[in-house]
Amino acid sequence: MSTAPKTVQSKETPALSEKGLKAGSVGLIGAVVIGVSCIAPAYTLTAALGPTVSEVGVHLPAIFLVGFIPMLLVALGYRELNNAMPDAGTSFTWATRAFGPWIGWMGGWGLIAATIIVLSNLAAVAVDFFYLMLAQIFSNPELADLSKILPLNIATTLVFIALACWISYRGMETTKGVQYVLVAFQLLVLGWFAVSAFAHVANGTAFDATAISPDWFNPFAVDSFSSFAAGVSLSIFIYWGWDVTLTMNEETKNPEKTPGRAATITVLVIVIIYMTVALATLSFAGVGETGLGAGNPENQSSIFAVLAGPVMGPFAILMSLAILSSSAASLQSTFVSPARTMLAMGHYRAISPKFGKISPTYKSPSFATIAAAIAAAAFYVITRTVSENALWDTITALGMMICFYYGITALACVWFFRAEAFRGARSFFFKFLAPLVGGVILLVMFVKTAMDSLDPEYGSGSSVGGVGLVFVLGMGVILLGVVIMLVMYRVRPEFFKGKVL
Repeated sequence: MSTAPKTVQSKETPALSEKGLKAGSVGLIGAVVIGVSCIAPAYTLTAALGPTVSEVGVHLPAIFLVGFIPMLLVALGYRELNNAMPDAGTSFTWATRAFGPWIGWMGGWGLIAATIIVLSNLAAVAVDFFYLMLAQIFSNPELADLSKILPLNIATTLVFIALACWISYRGMETTKGVQYVLVAFQLLVLGWFAVSAFAHVANGTAFDATAISPDWFNPFAVDSFSSFAAGVSLSIFIYWGWDVTLTMNEETKNPEKTPGRAATITVLVIVIIYMTVALATLSFAGVGETGLGAGNPENQSSIFAVLAGPVMGPFAILMSLAILSSSAASLQSTFVSPARTMLAMGHYRAISPKFGKISPTYKSPSFATIAAAIAAAAFYVITRTVSENALWDTITALGMMICFYYGITALACVWFFRAEAFRGARSFFFKFLAPLVGGVILLVMFVKTAMDSLDPEYGSGSSVGGVGLVFVLGMGVILLGVVIMLVMYRVRPEFFKGKVL
């Protein structure tokens, strides 16, 4: 039985309620596909494998498993909250019901800010690989350099954002149809890469054939806690995105059960993909810092761009296509989360009611989807024009925002269900212990990352007044949320006084 507090229900003060989204348009498989798409395994792996290896070496599988644990524990807490309160606002709605409007508003802000920032990054990556693909198709390396021409880069990025916005605007059925194709393709190519890498190892043609050892799976074998923490921070980022399955809860079949199941399955599918590709990469290339080694600093920006040719031969272009489709697919599916969070915040009058508008044709968050696209485009244009370091350091600062709002939501589960946490073994584990441990781990990582990022050497090495740019950007985004929240308190006081939710 839910312990949800009573809420006032009238025309002026709605409680948890439907927002006009198209109910029943996504099933379990569709939700998992969109969840996998949002995480973008091909894009995430090519960007994260190298930096993680540079921190922890052959213990990459152990760090991937350690990063997986808090994600799974938090996902279990999300599932319990969704069972009790299926609402598209997720972190915003649940934290508001548990802790009140102020913390709830900041939970929603953390999700929106993180997803808006990553939308711009995904578009940028899609553009880079789009021109790389053209260079490979036409055997003209100069075409890949077109992405370095700033006006052309910005124009192409805006086109990608507009296309993703258009697909998302058309609702979950269009989104689902596009994602089936793009996700299936990238998983096929990743599987091809892994099988080919293991085949090279077996045939003696690998660059630095390295036998898989049980020690690879031992997180306690990592040299230092600093390296361990840095590796875990990176691995948390690579799992981020599974919660999109929960933001679709008002559009799924069986909304109390399907989203939570989809989140758990998504996390499990992703860890299997990551472990398989990580083992294949380490076995084929080793962790050396020269040549094709996974520890080579020159290979860290995109490990697959370096290894695809030696591993897959003439089919290497498929990897470029997979990373392009991965970033494009994630760009489109990532729109789901901020649009529906802003929809809920508008619906419950935490921000302008305009954000609560629904397209009468597609039953999607019309105003919020377009607003998310405009915000992502503006963020990219400003940061890319001012400083490329600022763009990439903001991506590094994402880890703080992810830990921030995931941690708040996990602890919201603990507090919301506090009256029934000890009524049985199932309630104790799923409603108390799992989200408590997961939430605490993530909030500790938030504090640790914030402290480490004070160092100007963290990230790109840029600083403001002797303070690391990553810290300035990460905390700056959170403080911006506080400022906007205070403005909203002045113009939307009914939400903050608990009269709406």
